[in-house]
Amino acid sequence: MGPLSDASLMAILLCTYNGARFLAEQLDSLESQTHRNWVVIASDDGSTDQTLEILQQYQAKWPVGKLTIRSGPQKGFCQNFLSLACDPEIKTDYYAFCDQDDVWLPEKLEVALENIVSNQSDDVAYLYCGRTNYVTENLEPCGMSPLFVFPPSFRNALVQSIAGGNTMVFNIATKNLIEKVGVVDVPSHDWWVYQLISASNGIIYYDPAPQLLYRQHKNTLVGGNTSIASRLQRTWLVLTGRFKEWNQKNVSALITCESIIAPQNLDVLYFFKKMREAKLKDRFRLIEVCGLYRQTKKDTLNLYLATLINKI
Repeated sequence: MGPLSDASLMAILLCTYNGARFLAEQLDSLESQTHRNWVVIASDDGSTDQTLEILQQYQAKWPVGKLTIRSGPQKGFCQNFLSLACDPEIKTDYYAFCDQDDVWLPEKLEVALENIVSNQSDDVAYLYCGRTNYVTENLEPCGMSPLFVFPPSFRNALVQSIAGGNTMVFNIATKNLIEKVGVVDVPSHDWWVYQLISASNGIIYYDPAPQLLYRQHKNTLVGGNTSIASRLQRTWLVLTGRFKEWNQKNVSALITCESIIAPQNLDVLYFFKKMREAKLKDRFRLIEVCGLYRQTKKDTLNLYLATLINKI
């Protein structure tokens, strides 16, 4: 790594809730990072298992200040992560979201930092994200997240989240933008960050090379999306109106911060809003006007299905 990235202080924003079963493995993987200049801020959302005890054990084992433990808002994982990202007291050079049950590959932070430092512009929001390796509860390989080849953009972000928060690393300009908007009522913190950064014409890099082991188990809140069951579940989300409900929350949140949205993306947002309220004969025309797209053929079919049955 170069001297700039070596010196960069990374805040790892870890959210926990009853994660005792796998938490120690994740903390060990943080300790094994080749980039050594980091601190962990752990926000626990009211765990009733041994999660807090494990955090306290690592806090005692690690150098003073390496791990800070705080109480979360207890309003779900999204609000917990946003409470960290929006906290003005957390100020470092770079930031990484961290789930409690993954295992990070040793060079995860180093790879992300090298990418950001090499490509970021002053005062421009930069978001690094990417693919993941799926593993079982016992860390046995069981696939990879989809490889997305179309470019990240606001026209994609409105209708699809391309990367998990567990892959996201970002600069202080991104942190400042999230913080400026504040904690909003949205379905997912990672989808929201993708929307917010793309809306403001920030830079988004999607890494095709996985840098973490994404554990798939029955308690995973948002799991892998390549299985037949997960594809059927996404169709079910459309049919039941859940996708439409999520879109409504995202659109409402975006409208509250329209001052930071680039003009051309603001046009797309309002066309999208109009399309969601339009009659059938106008919806497909407006989806073309918006230029909306998803990353795979199957996901595109779900998008058209949602448009057809007015569940978008």
